[in-house]
Amino acid sequence: MNKSELILALSQKAELSKKDAEKALSAFVEVVTETLKAGDKVQLVGFGTFEAKERPARTARNPRTGEAIEIEASKTAAFKVGKALKDSLN
Repeated sequence: MNKSELILALSQKAELSKKDAEKALSAFVEVVTETLKAGDKVQLVGFGTFEAKERPARTARNPRTGEAIEIEASKTAAFKVGKALKDSLN
């Protein structure tokens, strides 16, 4: 499912116009992004938790040359599935 298909499904489920569903989805993504940037997490009970995780700096190898390269520390977004969602998939 891509973004436009998700917007269509949201508009049908919530009985919203496609424009309102797109606004709601964009607002959700924006709020989650801002929250993760601030170092907090977004927890939706039963669905899951979005959080920012730290990746430490490390040394890796270039697969073409075998040369060692340094990879800087970074942050990444992570999603941990909630129990209700996990149970509904199994």
